[in-house]
Amino acid sequence: MIKTYVIDTNVLLHDPTAYLNFQENDIVIPLAVIEEIDDQKRRQDEIGRNARFFSREIDALRSQGQLSKGVTLPGGGSLRVELNHGELIEFPKGLDPRKYDNRILFVSLNLMEKDGLRVILVSKDLNLRIKADVMGITAEDYRTDKVDCGNLYKGYREIYLPQEDFEAFFKKRWVVTNLEPEPFPNEFCILKNPSSGSQSALAKYQVGRFIPLTFGDKTVWGITARNKEQKFAFDLLMDDSVQVVTLVGGAGTGKTLLALAAGLEKVVQERAYRRFLIMRPIVPMGEDLGYLPGSKDEKLRPWMAPIFDNFEHLFQANEDCSNIMSELTERGLIEMETLTYIRGRSIPNQFILCDEAQNLTPNMIKTLVTRVGEETKLIFTGDPEQIDHPYLDASSNGLTYLVERFKEESITGHVTLSKGERSGVAELGARLLTG
Repeated sequence: MIKTYVIDTNVLLHDPTAYLNFQENDIVIPLAVIEEIDDQKRRQDEIGRNARFFSREIDALRSQGQLSKGVTLPGGGSLRVELNHGELIEFPKGLDPRKYDNRILFVSLNLMEKDGLRVILVSKDLNLRIKADVMGITAEDYRTDKVDCGNLYKGYREIYLPQEDFEAFFKKRWVVTNLEPEPFPNEFCILKNPSSGSQSALAKYQVGRFIPLTFGDKTVWGITARNKEQKFAFDLLMDDSVQVVTLVGGAGTGKTLLALAAGLEKVVQERAYRRFLIMRPIVPMGEDLGYLPGSKDEKLRPWMAPIFDNFEHLFQANEDCSNIMSELTERGLIEMETLTYIRGRSIPNQFILCDEAQNLTPNMIKTLVTRVGEETKLIFTGDPEQIDHPYLDASSNGLTYLVERFKEESITGHVTLSKGERSGVAELGARLLTG
């Protein structure tokens, strides 16, 4: 049965091609959505770019016919712009008809009550979905780029090997096994010997066989891995053949510290890359820092405070960390940048860290990945359970999206860090003050 999907503005600002992802169903864009899109088109960030892109797409559809009557989409469905938002038999009390969200709700109700259509309102706004439910309108989140968090790829697994395979691994430094399903490229394994409950080894899966870790036990810029997950992370971070690394973990797991240590080692010590480029989402919706007072460094400093905190730990010097940072910046070895200005750049031969990547949309992740030039390594770190973006969650953010989409590629690797390595007080607080 054909369904009618009413699309909210935030869905199109999240993914301007969303209207193409509903198969052979009918898409309704309320006129209020067009007005909201128009309000955002002058922004110089991802929201503004998506607004302009969608406007161009809709304008191109006008060549097929009158939008108010509907035009055919490539997937077999149709799209129309709906003007009617005020001809309800009974206008709901307490809702301001001048508000865009309410006008979108009224369009949905009109389509249900007057036209008898099977209507589904699609919105990333939780409160709008709640209001829709109260009014008897079926509402759902935009699901196209959502990931099943319950089965999110961890990057490692436990495997029990036969005695002869276990012994062969230590003798030959590799072993081939026929596992079903086959591990992903660069997936780590905790190899266990069923004959000896205490005997185990750490390995990485590459080209059809398990091999020992290369960098897991190395000291990197004064930092040594404290647990197996951190060893896995260092092995990916220090391996130049792994060009995209994702590290997921909560506070205190060391994901950002390990990435910074690896970046300093690779850029300052080994000179394997020309520059260490560090980025964080500055504000949830990607607003331009140009509106803030001060120089670029002064604007960035508050948002980069966690990075500077980690640098102070890594440098372990008597002199001020900011002086060291200034020197490395002047030498062109370290650069801090906002994601706002990445579009249009090509970034060759750099070690790039994008921290707090859970606050990026899948489209923003795509923008960054497609900017990468030759001989560049790209690191994403974040915690999907700590999201500040109003329209993202653990299932729809760019970090989890990237983990799932890239896990089968040989030049990528992922580790989920779960073991905290915090101070005693922090561990106590996390354990006793949760809930």
